[in-house]
Order: sequence, then C-alpha cells, then structure tokens
Amino acid sequence: MNDDLTAPIEAWAGELLSKLAAPNRRALLLKIARELRKRQSARIAAQKNPDGSAYDPRKRKRGRRKAGARASVGRIKRQAMFAKLRTAKWLKVEVTDGGLAVGFEGRVAQIAAVHQEGQRAPVDPHGPTYRYPRRVLLGFTDADHSFIRDMLVEHINS
Repeated sequence: MNDDLTAPIEAWAGELLSKLAAPNRRALLLKIARELRKRQSARIAAQKNPDGSAYDPRKRKRGRRKAGARASVGRIKRQAMFAKLRTAKWLKVEVTDGGLAVGFEGRVAQIAAVHQEGQRAPVDPHGPTYRYPRRVLLGFTDADHSFIRDMLVEHINS
C-alpha cells in the first residue's frame, strides 16, 4: 500500500482539478478532507492500522505495590487508546487551493508522531524512556484511495 497520494491520484486527477474554478475546487477538497478525517477517526477508534492489523496493546505496568494497597492502584486503563486524539478538536483539517491535509498540530502532533513512527520517548516528564510500539494513526487504506477517486468522478459528473 502506498501512503503517498500525490503520484497515483494527482497524475490522474491533477488536470481535472486544475480545470475547476478555485471555489469549486476548495469546496470539493473540504468535502473530501472532512470525510477522510471521519474515516481516520473511525479507524483509530477501532484500534486498527491502515493495513487492517490491530494496534499493539498497552504494556502491562510492572512494579511493587504497597502492603495493603488495592489492586486498582497503579494499573493501566484498559480502554481504547487515543480517545481524545481522534476528535475533531485535535485531528485537524486544512484545505488550500493547492491541496488538503488531515493531521495533528502542536504537542498533540509530537505525541502522535511517537506512536506513528514507534519512537523512544519519556513515559512521564523527567521519567524513564520507553520505545513505543508502532501504531499507525494516520494512513490511507485501499478504501480511502477508492473513496477519493469516486468523489472526484462524482463531482466532475455533476
């Protein structure tokens, strides 16, 4: 699977998009970007990589507990990861006359990049570092490629 959309789609649709008037092109790109954000968010919620494989689960926390401590103290929540990152507040859409982008900004982008690329990062500020498993948050599936192609054809035919 090729995550770079510029080669396959731009070669085919670049000329068609360039013939559209700027407001029309921008409206189409905004529609595509919003739908891509929705698809990325749903895939992140399903805890799936773009290739369909499941995310690596969180590492179990090992450590000592104080005598008499409850079992719930110091445990890792077993909820879906990235619950807040996949919201529209953090997963941003940017559309220009030249193209579109779906991604993260600022500190959230740094956190996402650590997981996207499987980098080493501190667990806590001034704490130990850990190499996070690669969990691809943003990427294109074959269905996304087909969706973009279908949206372009539908817009041109209408």
